[in-house]
Amino acid sequence: MKMRAISDEGDPVQVKERHRLYEDAIALVIGTLLVALGITFYAQAEILTSGLAGLSLLLDYASGYGFPVIFFLINVPFFLLALRRLGLAATLRTVLAIGLVSVFTRYTPEWVRVDAIEPLYAAVFGGAVTGVGLLVLFRHRTGLGGVNLVAIDLQERFGLRAGYVLLGVDLTILVAAAFHLPPDKLALSVLGAGVLNMILALNHRPERYRGRS
Repeated sequence: MKMRAISDEGDPVQVKERHRLYEDAIALVIGTLLVALGITFYAQAEILTSGLAGLSLLLDYASGYGFPVIFFLINVPFFLLALRRLGLAATLRTVLAIGLVSVFTRYTPEWVRVDAIEPLYAAVFGGAVTGVGLLVLFRHRTGLGGVNLVAIDLQERFGLRAGYVLLGVDLTILVAAAFHLPPDKLALSVLGAGVLNMILALNHRPERYRGRS
């Protein structure tokens, strides 16, 4: 199915609604590689991000079990919720994306060797590249983690505002992080999360993007 759209020059153009399978596959790999790179910068600087990725980093700092294993396991309980809300195809893409991020974060430090990194740069660049990676995934109906799904589910079932739920989760993670990270690392974590969310807020505009999987 094709839809009429207007180009930047004002001329009508044909826009295909659905992504092809190979386009979804390429986006899945590129998006998860970018997210893994951003998380690698966070881990190198020992700062956090938001959501389940931030919680997984915190648990890694506290336990030493490793982000890839923690990130995958912590998402397992949310797979059924994703199936109910997103459908089978989107859920399979999400599970695959989580698996790829887990694998890529395991090997990215070997592919990109960073002996030292300025924490401020890690916060800004890590947030930016993670945001771009998530944007690529979102454009192909793929997500990472179950916090957003839980927030939406609670909003629809109990009337709790999804934004407040997400804010509460992030604040809880930051409070817990205060016992493991110095104040400057906490401040950089907030900065990185702000950059990430700014990237998504400025660019994730579904009403302006017609492609879907």
